[in-house]
Amino acid sequence: MTTDQLLDAMPFARTLGVEIDAAAPGEVTGRLAWAPGRCTAGGTMHGGALMALADSLGAVCAFLNLPEGASTTTVESKTNFFRGVRSGTVRGIARPLHTGRRFLVVQTDLYDDAERRIAQVTQTQAVLAGS
Repeated sequence: MTTDQLLDAMPFARTLGVEIDAAAPGEVTGRLAWAPGRCTAGGTMHGGALMALADSLGAVCAFLNLPEGASTTTVESKTNFFRGVRSGTVRGIARPLHTGRRFLVVQTDLYDDAERRIAQVTQTQAVLAGS
């Protein structure tokens, strides 16, 4: 599946402006540019936009680690924010921490242009058997 096909499967991510740079079972990378429409007070990128980037990259990582015919749904997501973003592009790296029969756990780290970690998101995804 191409990165464009993966984004087509997530219309909200595409609408938000998420870009996927590379996607493999062991690592998914992508980015989201700062824009005024993605901000909260003071020109700081909204936490929801950052979480949506991480959720999208994490979902692709989970999808790429599913058994054939299965699907997934997020059952838990935890975000730690470390600093605000007021310009540039946020880069994300999603990696699987656990790929079990019933659950997948993915960690996504978000970085600013200076390579400072701005947030870390850990998602638990349930593996849903195919029909």
